[in-house]
Formats: sequence, structure tokens, C-alpha cells
Amino acid sequence: MLQTAVFAGGCFWSEEKAFDGLPGVRSAVSGFVGGQTANPTYEQVVRGGTGHMEAVQVTFDPRVVSYRALVDRYWRTIDPTDPNGQFCDQGPSYRAAVFATADQRAAAVASRDAAMRVLGKSFTTPVVGVQRFWPAGPEHQDYARRNRAHYEAYRQGCRRPQQLRAIWGDAAVG
Repeated sequence: MLQTAVFAGGCFWSEEKAFDGLPGVRSAVSGFVGGQTANPTYEQVVRGGTGHMEAVQVTFDPRVVSYRALVDRYWRTIDPTDPNGQFCDQGPSYRAAVFATADQRAAAVASRDAAMRVLGKSFTTPVVGVQRFWPAGPEHQDYARRNRAHYEAYRQGCRRPQQLRAIWGDAAVG
């Protein structure tokens, strides 16, 4: 039986790309989580006031990849010490969080604690309960694959790979 995991980590294009194509991952969908507005648009979320964060919903086969392995990967796609966003994407809609079910919570917390020991720093990225996930529009799905040049310009312009390497070294993802 397939399961889902939801991670907010700044730009949803980057989070989607970090999980898409991994063995056991059936899909990675860009969208929004954590807000009050039903079925928000990208424009509403980035304008502010909806309370949503950009996120990715990962559907996976736990017989192939564990939830813990996905959370372990997630930490290495973000700066978990930044409470205000990720890299050049700052503000409420770009905050990071793990949205865990009751069954996933222990694994998410154990992963976070292990990653904090690796970095030797406290994280500001919370593990919170699952909230409604709203997919973003089709123009945002598979963006890194469909718009390689634009995505790469964004990624390099934000210095995301360099900043992730500065935080995580060779274990950085992204």
C-alpha cells in the first residue's frame, strides 16, 4: 500500500526535484500546505495572508523506500536552521516544515535529532501534524524537468547548491 509524505522546504520546484525519480517514489507533487484558504493559487500564496507554505507531497512504496529514508534525505535539501525561508526564497510561504502523520512522527523526530547531531546545531524546522495539501497548478508540476534552463538559472542564482554544500558537505542534495 502506498503512503504519502509532505515536506515544505522553500521552493517547491527544488523539493519536487529532490524526490522525483528516487527508487520507491511514485510521484512528487508541488503544492501548498498549512494555510487557511481552500484550494489556493500560487499568486495568493506568494502574495501572503493565506498561511500556506510551498511544499511537496511524495507518494512512495514503503516496501522499497522507508519514510525515515525520505525524511533523512529531506534535511539535506534545506537549511534547517533558517526560520524565515530557504536561501534566496524568504518569507512565510518559503518556511520549512515536516508534516507527519501520527505513525510517521517518531521517525521524523528521530531523523531530525540525528541530523542535528551531524550538524551540531539546533534546527528551527518543526515536525508538525499533517495538514491539507493542495496541488499547485500544472505549470508548476515537473518544473525542473520541463523547464531545465530556467530552473537551473534559478538554482544557480540562489546559490542553492553551494549553500547546501556549505551546510551538508558531500551529503547535500540539490
